[in-house]
Amino acid sequence: MPFTASRALSRRTERWFVRRGVPTMIEGYGFATHVLPRMLPSLALVAVASLAWLVPLRAAGSGRWVLLGGVVVATLAVRWALSAFARRGLHLTRRTTVAVLIGYALMPVAVPLLQLAVDGVVTPPGNELVGVVGFGIFFAAVFAGTLLATTYGVGALLGRAVRHTIYDLRNSVHLLGRALPALLFVTLFLFFTGELWQAMNRLGWWRLVLVVALFAAVTILAAAARLRDEIGRVEQDLSPPRLSAACAGTPLADAPVDELAPDGPLRAVPLNGRQTRNLLLMLATRQLVQAAVVGLALFGFFLVLGVLVVTPETAEQWIGAEPARSALFPAVPVALLRNATLFAGFGSMYFAVTSMSDADHRRQFFSPIIDEVERTLAVRAVYLAVRADAQGRMI
Repeated sequence: MPFTASRALSRRTERWFVRRGVPTMIEGYGFATHVLPRMLPSLALVAVASLAWLVPLRAAGSGRWVLLGGVVVATLAVRWALSAFARRGLHLTRRTTVAVLIGYALMPVAVPLLQLAVDGVVTPPGNELVGVVGFGIFFAAVFAGTLLATTYGVGALLGRAVRHTIYDLRNSVHLLGRALPALLFVTLFLFFTGELWQAMNRLGWWRLVLVVALFAAVTILAAAARLRDEIGRVEQDLSPPRLSAACAGTPLADAPVDELAPDGPLRAVPLNGRQTRNLLLMLATRQLVQAAVVGLALFGFFLVLGVLVVTPETAEQWIGAEPARSALFPAVPVALLRNATLFAGFGSMYFAVTSMSDADHRRQFFSPIIDEVERTLAVRAVYLAVRADAQGRMI
């Protein structure tokens, strides 16, 4: 295998890892070499879009809309151009890396100052300081979120989860049919409780969102503990036949596995902490997507049940006053929408936590994902062997 082919093969395999949402499997994966080049399109999008603040919106005439449209076009053009370079493997030198980080760090200060220069308005120093601090917090939050999402391939994982939605929906409906009797036994009596309708009629949406977030936190903690055990049980079968089957449909499909592993199975390279977290995120994404599908089904069930069974007179009697109405759906009491949301969140948590120990659920849901993890590890083993072979030929 010529070295040039091995080098190109490694790059194509690394792009395959990125598309699969497991970029941490790339050997030598680092911030300056792999993460920052893929962050550039998003950072540039935020930086260029922030220039929209320079458009004097209070000015009269159509000129402001033309200027605003120019900013939008320039933002999209920069985003597209940098994305194209990033997909081809953009390489940043050390000097370029430092310049990018310094330029991004200066944007929270530069944009408010440019805004003052454009408007020509003198504001109190306190207002300028508040604007700079606000921009600084916003840019820092964007950088941190983009860093985490890019490091662990969150966008690609969510995209793959969405593409599996139909499968997850079919699987969830089947399991929901099995779990619905137990869920209804736990929740139905509470749904028809007058005190709960009174509480939901008075409870603000932001408090309800915090309750649902609490359910989600419990689900994530339980899933993290359980899925970490699943990762520990993954068996790495690195025999040549298994490696050839795993590499089918990947850039390594034509790799000479027999030459790379002349003495039998390849040696399994241990995963580091970041790679383990990436695989956990892969499993957790699919688990949470399925829980969300179940939650939507439960929300629809309780909403239809409330509309059919709880008449306006009954709701008024339970609440003790005229029920508050939804602004979007005036015919539906707000208490019904909040009850359906509450039970959907609780049911999703209950389903996600209990189903992880169900044998049938493990066979239908975990087995395909574990197979995907095993395939990723097998492709990684061949990828590392190809890199080692390429480096050996350099010597």
